[in-house]
Amino acid sequence: MPEFIDIPSPSWPLTFGTPGNPSVVVVHDSFGRLPYLESYATALASRDFYVVVPDLFNGLATIEAEGADELRGGIDIGFALAALEDAVELGRGHGFDGAPDASIQSQSTKVGLLGFEVGGWLALRLAQSGSVDAVIAYCAGLGDDEPGIVPCPVLLNYSENGEWGVGHPADSFVSRLKEMGTPVSRHTYVGTSSFFANATLLDRLDKNAAALAFARSTYFLQEQLEE
Repeated sequence: MPEFIDIPSPSWPLTFGTPGNPSVVVVHDSFGRLPYLESYATALASRDFYVVVPDLFNGLATIEAEGADELRGGIDIGFALAALEDAVELGRGHGFDGAPDASIQSQSTKVGLLGFEVGGWLALRLAQSGSVDAVIAYCAGLGDDEPGIVPCPVLLNYSENGEWGVGHPADSFVSRLKEMGTPVSRHTYVGTSSFFANATLLDRLDKNAAALAFARSTYFLQEQLEE
């Protein structure tokens, strides 16, 4: 039996940064909303983003691969996409009370999605609706059986190893985006696996690749969301 962790604020989105800034919704991977995501969100907030981090696993997380498989396998896609839609609207509305600080001179309604692994897949699925202004997926894509246009710019941070790294699925997805006219940038990180940016999983983390992917993601978000 895999071991699961009860996380703080279960099923409730965490927020970071100043309301009124461009917003980024950060979506966890199959291991759930582990502590590294708070550091990731804080780092994004320090770059003038308002960050929302939802929980799609009803308050559970794990550091075991077997547990991650179980959590991913139990996803209710309809519920997950609805939760992400709520997080997007929370960001667009600048917080729970919708009342940004009076010192903010201009209020941005732009929102980006950034997802890791299964979170990246869900972010791309939601982006097809046209509800966001940019999307970043770590080690995720849409298969040939998941048609539809992604109408906003896309950044893909891919591992070398794993399904969404090098190989046909990734190449096919990128080609499809280009054929549909979606602006897309793809980066592949040599020697990495699908969870190379998960800083709680030290045995899977590649610090150099994670830092470079974060820098590229931040630049992309600034370029797409800042007015």
